[in-house]
Amino acid sequence: MSFPLSLLLLQAQLRATQPGYFLFVVLVLLIAGGVGWLIAAVLGFARSPAFGPSARWFSYAAVCLIIYHLHFILFGVFVFIGMTQTPVDLSFALGVGAFFNLFVVLGAFCAIMGFVKMTSPR
Repeated sequence: MSFPLSLLLLQAQLRATQPGYFLFVVLVLLIAGGVGWLIAAVLGFARSPAFGPSARWFSYAAVCLIIYHLHFILFGVFVFIGMTQTPVDLSFALGVGAFFNLFVVLGAFCAIMGFVKMTSPR
């Protein structure tokens, strides 16, 4: 049995009461994060001709984090679809969810490249 599957089976036996504000807070933070990173990407690409390749790499990092937010929402949709099936089948959701940090890693790489490309210290 794989580790994620055993973790899922362990969690199936746990019970918790969801706070009333949980869904609201999650949605507001996802939307605010996505909009914030969208603004950062647009400003970065608009200003990258003046500031050079460093700003362009930071813009790529912002785009990676936008994709991360979209991937997180897509994962939630697949979990919801899997939970509505009888019997509950989360195999596709787990397959998609396994890669949810991929765009954070790519964004970190782009940010590192942005710092490396900074050439004129003040």
